[in-house]
Amino acid sequence: MALEAIRDQPRAVELLRRALAGGRLAHAYAFVGPSGSGRMTTARAFAQALLCETGQACERCRACQLVARGQHPDLHVIVPTPPESNPKGARTIRIGAVRELERQASLRPVLAGRRVLVLDEADRMTDDAPQAFLKFLEEPPPDTVVILVLSGVRALPATVISRCQIVRFGARDGDQAGAAVGEALALLEAARAEGVPALFRRTDRLDRDRTEMLIDGCWLLCRDLLLIRAGAPAALLSDPARAEALAAEARHWTDEALVAVIEACRAAREALLHNVTLRLTVETVMTRLLARAA
Repeated sequence: MALEAIRDQPRAVELLRRALAGGRLAHAYAFVGPSGSGRMTTARAFAQALLCETGQACERCRACQLVARGQHPDLHVIVPTPPESNPKGARTIRIGAVRELERQASLRPVLAGRRVLVLDEADRMTDDAPQAFLKFLEEPPPDTVVILVLSGVRALPATVISRCQIVRFGARDGDQAGAAVGEALALLEAARAEGVPALFRRTDRLDRDRTEMLIDGCWLLCRDLLLIRAGAPAALLSDPARAEALAAEARHWTDEALVAVIEACRAAREALLHNVTLRLTVETVMTRLLARAA
């Protein structure tokens, strides 16, 4: 995805475009904002522009295609993981992951003229990892760009943040919840009417932020259906204009089934902290929706 395709964050995109156009790249960036604001999608788009053979995220060259598939050898993404001894334990970025990042940065780029390192949810670094990462930032290797994705500037020590160019992401528009519910409802109706192949077609190409939006849309859809079944006024719904369609959908459900799907959405959100297949995650939730409809 090119930076121009990023919506709702014009200031962040313009800052990054100017850096690319002027060749004034920082060695480290902090993409700061709430979950669902497009931070990780923008990080990947920025990485694609940095690694593109034309320098413009042409989406046609080999480098762009490798980035899109998550296979570029000069793009390294670190995400929080549970301890090896406890797969259900807290997901964090430990010092071992930081050391591996340092090792990768010490090697020469394989295809591009630079290397891009991304730490998703960098605020989940454990107590010793930020200090180790600070030493890395103090003496950054040449031709390396680091991107930290985190919720707030206070989530990491000031000594780390001060060495990064901050790029702020605001919460998306207030009608985002209504749009997410509408898309989830459309997916459910299409899959119910046309079968599973319709679901496969509609989820063929997903990025992380759209995946999060679809899962959140499923959660909000179930929440709205519970409200309708409880007799709540339309004003409490994510999109009051869709009240009639939601009321028709609510007749397919029991309260217990809706609660079960909400739990599946929660589990899917947790699964996204790992390098899971985005399409499979969405399809799993949508299959639960289809299977549990009364």
